[in-house]
Amino acid sequence: MDYYSNQISRLIEELSRLPGIGAKSAARLAFHLIHMPAEEVKRLAEVMVEARENVKYCSQCCTLTDQEICPICRNESRDHKTIMVVENTRDLAAYEKTGKYNGVYHVLHGAISPMLGIGPGDIKLKELIERLEGDVDEVIVATNSSLEGETTAMYISKLIKPIGTKVSRIASGVPVGGDLEYIDEVTLLRALEGRTEL
Repeated sequence: MDYYSNQISRLIEELSRLPGIGAKSAARLAFHLIHMPAEEVKRLAEVMVEARENVKYCSQCCTLTDQEICPICRNESRDHKTIMVVENTRDLAAYEKTGKYNGVYHVLHGAISPMLGIGPGDIKLKELIERLEGDVDEVIVATNSSLEGETTAMYISKLIKPIGTKVSRIASGVPVGGDLEYIDEVTLLRALEGRTEL
């Protein structure tokens, strides 16, 4: 039984298609949009359409941008000889927030996952190899420490090592505030292997 009119139900249905938005959140958003001033709703709709039409891949690092080359790749003060490989643009943003990395990035837009039918040709690996024809000293693989992320890291390592470029993997381990007794064995082993001198 429908509780709402056709227009409201359709709006809720469309909003619930967004990732992380369930039926209750979609209903809250729908009613919020309905109560917003018409000009604000139009502006939101226009920004969404413009973003969808104008955002594309950076021609160098494959991150999402509305320009041919993203601001990070255009920045000449960054170390263009060090490339950090990440799975998506959100991961890039997370590293940028630290303010401690001065190299450039390469965004894969996914990870190898045979179970989901995602192979090396389905992510931006070819573009990464093309970048290595230039002057690159190190590739830092910063994929997630999931099975897919680890598989992708190993694949990248096997691709790049024959070229002669240094390949490193980010350390992963115990989170700050984490109790050792609740941490899984793989995480503990990675923490031990990635230890640094005090």
